[in-house]
Amino acid sequence: MRDSDRRGTGWAAAGVLALVAALGVTGAVALTTREAPDVGVAPPAKAAPPAVPPAKPGAPNGDGAADAGDGSIPSARRLTPFDTGHSALGRLDPALLKAVQAAARNAKQDGVDLFVTSGWRSRGHQQRLLDEGVEKYGSLAEARKFVETPDGSKHVTGRAIDIGAADADRWLIREGARYGLCQIYANELWHFELREVRGGRCPVPLRDASR
Repeated sequence: MRDSDRRGTGWAAAGVLALVAALGVTGAVALTTREAPDVGVAPPAKAAPPAVPPAKPGAPNGDGAADAGDGSIPSARRLTPFDTGHSALGRLDPALLKAVQAAARNAKQDGVDLFVTSGWRSRGHQQRLLDEGVEKYGSLAEARKFVETPDGSKHVTGRAIDIGAADADRWLIREGARYGLCQIYANELWHFELREVRGGRCPVPLRDASR
């Protein structure tokens, strides 16, 4: 074979190899640029919702009245005898609570609303009230006319309740004997306790809390 023929054959072979190589590269590019098949990869998991923290002491209860758990009632808030979710009502003596609720229902029929301004009190709350009384009236002796000690207070044992407003006090003083609810101190129109009623009348009120 002549050298020229050899050269022609070599060039032809080289051309074939180049074409094959080009086709191979093109196929590889086509595979790499094709849309990836769906293999069922799950989407990223959503973040879990934050846990709801438990209620903190002192948070408002269902009726919106903040309850510190010591029986104190915010001055701007009016509780009814049926707001038993509040410690001032929930820890009252059951017989007293039942009597006040019955009176409240009947008072409502007469167009009078009974509100609770104080009920059960913790010893600490009672002591704070006594301390405030001493500051207000200038001496323990004067404060004791309006505020009992923690050892002597019927509020601490859940057997006393203070009612407002003034028209409700007047109604309960007039009608309370029907429920065994009596005004205890002459200088406190709002303070009521359960008492044995004889002849349909409550006992004569004491002069004041100091007796």
